[in-house]
Amino acid sequence: MDLEARLHGAAPSEHPEALRLWLRMLTCTQLIEKQVRAGLRAQFDTTLPRFDLMAQLERAPDGLKMKDLSRRMMVTSGNVTGITDQLVAEGLVERVDVEGDRRAYCVRLTPQGRQQFNDMARQHEQWIVEAFAALGERDIATLHRLLGRVKEHTQQHPVETEQ
Repeated sequence: MDLEARLHGAAPSEHPEALRLWLRMLTCTQLIEKQVRAGLRAQFDTTLPRFDLMAQLERAPDGLKMKDLSRRMMVTSGNVTGITDQLVAEGLVERVDVEGDRRAYCVRLTPQGRQQFNDMARQHEQWIVEAFAALGERDIATLHRLLGRVKEHTQQHPVETEQ
């Protein structure tokens, strides 16, 4: 049962409309991500974290240091190292020494990795377009604009946390 379905047991007036919207967005995100994960597994025998790592490297043709890759993916360096090791073993990624720093190295896509990522990225785009097929272009543009306002407001007014 998704988060939104759990809320249906309560009377609608019990929860602010904003909470109901949040749960709807979260549910949609989870459903789309589940489909993307299944598609990556079925069509490319890969995982979403591997796809995400390759996407970061595709945007940085000269490669990224492991700490930068970890920061961009918002995961621990241990997670990045494990995925990188797999991709290196498959010939999709290579490690390159960093000039002037014997302890560091960059990771970058190999030509084979770049081709495989491009194939996956094209299919990924199709999955996302299909996920929003129930909406017209105008609806998509409106939703994008409205969510942009939410994003901007949230960035300008972060929730205060106790320390």
